[in-house]
Amino acid sequence: MAAFALLLGACSGQYQAARHISLPDPPTERAETLTPAQREHRRILAVYGGAYPNPKLEERLNLMVEKLVAASERPDLHYKVTILNSPAVNAFALPTGQLYVTRGLLALANDSSEVASVLSHEMAHVIARHAAIREDQIRQAALVNRVASDVLGDPQTSALALAKSKIALATFSRGQEFEADGIGVGISSRAGFDPYGATRFLTAMGRNAELRAGSKSDPRTQEFLSSHPATPERVANATLNARQYSSPGPGNRERGDYLRLLDGLVFGEDPSEGFVRGRRFLHPKLGFTFTAPEGFVLENTPQAVFGVKDGGELALRLDVVRIPADQKLTDYLAAGWIENIDVASIEEVTVNGFRGATATANGEPWGFRLYAIRFGSEVYRFIFAAKNKSAELDRQFRGSVQSFRRMSNAEVRSARPLRLKIVTVGAGDTAERLAARMAVSDKPVERFRVLNGLDPTDRVKPGDTVKLIIE
Repeated sequence: MAAFALLLGACSGQYQAARHISLPDPPTERAETLTPAQREHRRILAVYGGAYPNPKLEERLNLMVEKLVAASERPDLHYKVTILNSPAVNAFALPTGQLYVTRGLLALANDSSEVASVLSHEMAHVIARHAAIREDQIRQAALVNRVASDVLGDPQTSALALAKSKIALATFSRGQEFEADGIGVGISSRAGFDPYGATRFLTAMGRNAELRAGSKSDPRTQEFLSSHPATPERVANATLNARQYSSPGPGNRERGDYLRLLDGLVFGEDPSEGFVRGRRFLHPKLGFTFTAPEGFVLENTPQAVFGVKDGGELALRLDVVRIPADQKLTDYLAAGWIENIDVASIEEVTVNGFRGATATANGEPWGFRLYAIRFGSEVYRFIFAAKNKSAELDRQFRGSVQSFRRMSNAEVRSARPLRLKIVTVGAGDTAERLAARMAVSDKPVERFRVLNGLDPTDRVKPGDTVKLIIE
């Protein structure tokens, strides 16, 4: 990913205006007719892929919230839960009482008490008015910086004041999270849920993040951990909070009932937004597919499709732009899309009937192979990067681009998302055997264990209920 950090610094304004591979449908209501809360709700739906319709799961979550509200310090407040159609593991609340949880978070949880710990934590932020207080802190930090810069006129003093204000704000945010943890555990315990749900879910999030280590971050996948870090200190603090209410034990988890509600839940990317299958990327809505070179691991984000190999020694990016139909793609490459293009390397190409252009660029220690392909009214841009570029790697890059093609009608119709399947462990089943049944090529056993809240040494027992990822 360092290659693309370098590229971002060398790109022109055209690059910054690139369209997303995954685009939500724009809202139809006129913005001026919406209240601020409605506009924020619309923005959240746009960023997180819209609402995920699942009436039974929504009903269970809202009943859970009713129990939590009744046990909270503010039983007069009203909340509404929206499930977001996103694979990210995230949850948050607006001061208006709108609670949001992603289907990715619901898929990672293994019982009702874990979900209750998240909901009560977010309710605690609303009860404690953390959003309003944080806004005051941000305004104070901005004021300190402006005074130091404009009034004192001393760059060193200004920088020191800004650093201090940022540290104070970070410490303040950390304090809010710990306060919300304490309030949330109390609410969920008084509502009858196992207070250790918070400990289990924080642990699961940390392990899930480790599996995703090295992935390219983007607005859609800004997860719960980005603002709710599952540090050992925070996990220990959640456990101490829980011990105020009960000793560790089975508690009221409602595991079986909760998991049954997850049967059939979409897991990972929604095909309407494009999805990854091994080295292949398919986008039924936009009607194209391509296959990355051997050994690449792909990830779809709202900004682009990213791929890495060999710990980041090799990388790729695919995104979309719209350029004038009468502009030649060779001219587009020469116009400064990326700096340090070897103008002599620019040439026209044809990719499965689509007109395109290619070139090379250098940004030590990286070498780049670039493509621009006209597909309908859009231009698709491939960037391949290698620290030690060679003729063989260039051949692989060219081969990958030649796999770019239009999907057939049959392929579009058959494109299906991954889903969760809830199964009962049978005699002779092991974590390894169950993981082998999943439609997962990367670390299936580790993913099975994280998905089901199992430690590396835990064994599954006949009669247990577990989650599998299937096509």
